[in-house]
Amino acid sequence: MPPVTPEIEIRIRARNGWLWLDWRGLVDYRDLIVLLIRRDFVSRYTQTILGPAWAVVSPVATAVVFAVVFSRVLGVSTDGVPPQLFYLCGLLGWNYFNQTLNATSNTLRSNYNLFSKVYFPRLAVPLALALANLAAAGVQVLTFGAVFAFAVLVDPAITARPSWAALALPFLFLHLGALALGAGLMLSAITAKYRDFQHVAPFVLNLLLYVTPVIYPMSKIPEQWRWIAAVNPVSSVIEAFRAVLLGTPGFHASHYALSVVVTAGIFFIGVGLYQKLARDFVDYA
Repeated sequence: MPPVTPEIEIRIRARNGWLWLDWRGLVDYRDLIVLLIRRDFVSRYTQTILGPAWAVVSPVATAVVFAVVFSRVLGVSTDGVPPQLFYLCGLLGWNYFNQTLNATSNTLRSNYNLFSKVYFPRLAVPLALALANLAAAGVQVLTFGAVFAFAVLVDPAITARPSWAALALPFLFLHLGALALGAGLMLSAITAKYRDFQHVAPFVLNLLLYVTPVIYPMSKIPEQWRWIAAVNPVSSVIEAFRAVLLGTPGFHASHYALSVVVTAGIFFIGVGLYQKLARDFVDYA
């Protein structure tokens, strides 16, 4: 008699924990994440004249406008750093945070057709968006390096210099990526039920720009209001960018530690809300 094959019972159960992360699923679908990164990068520059050069033109043009308006016209101090370097350095972190939060804040609704047709880890899409924005951020870092080298060559009296702490630059981008991803997932989950919130991200980012030391140094904030900048988790990261790349004195380790704690809270709450809503989003969207 042929051997009897024992019956195997397979049960598929949904994970109920909010903060359970399917890391194995993300690893298994890594090819899909790579394709999504490529899709986002290509679609962003398709049918454009300058193509990826926009990653250079946009921050440089913005830094020039800031230097003229805020430094020359309004006389805003830049702590002794040449204005073009001060603003371009601040925009390194701000642009990545801005682009990632905007891109991920409507993930569920903008990918409804994809989510309703096939299964894959729902975190793959926002994760791919955050990673795709790193490509543009890398180009901007190289642009800053070129502008910095040219400025020092033209004016050797410039005292701003990067320190060995500049090697921590990838960790600063990781910090901003986690913060933007957490906030974006939170907004995406809320927007899935209440469409009004799709207008919140641009509005919040416009306000946040002025309460974050991007166009002014932390030292120019009055002492009694400096706690607001400390509570803002983006502020200390922007100051960290300038501290490691330009040697500015505005960085405070205690503020950065607070930013890490706030970022961790926002990230885990955002992931939890997103995963909870993503399970049955296609049923009522």
